[in-house]
Amino acid sequence: MSRAKRGEVWLVDLGMTARVPPCLVMSVPAGDADRALVALVPHTTSRRGTQFECSLETRFLKAGAFDAQGIVAVPEAKALASQQGT
Repeated sequence: MSRAKRGEVWLVDLGMTARVPPCLVMSVPAGDADRALVALVPHTTSRRGTQFECSLETRFLKAGAFDAQGIVAVPEAKALASQQGT
């Protein structure tokens, strides 16, 4: 089973909109005694120009930014299910 690694960009269904946004993984893999949560910063194409936005130019992302004010934590199983398309 693949695990989310810090710095990777994953597509994760956050259940907030009709789309599945790219999200930057901020957390490290959980240990046996930890809660298996993945901290994510969602990507947005609706920039506001705040100090909490971080632009990252890549060939697979539309113009926009990762917005640290939108940080979320999801169970690792949900992140994996979204990544595998199930």
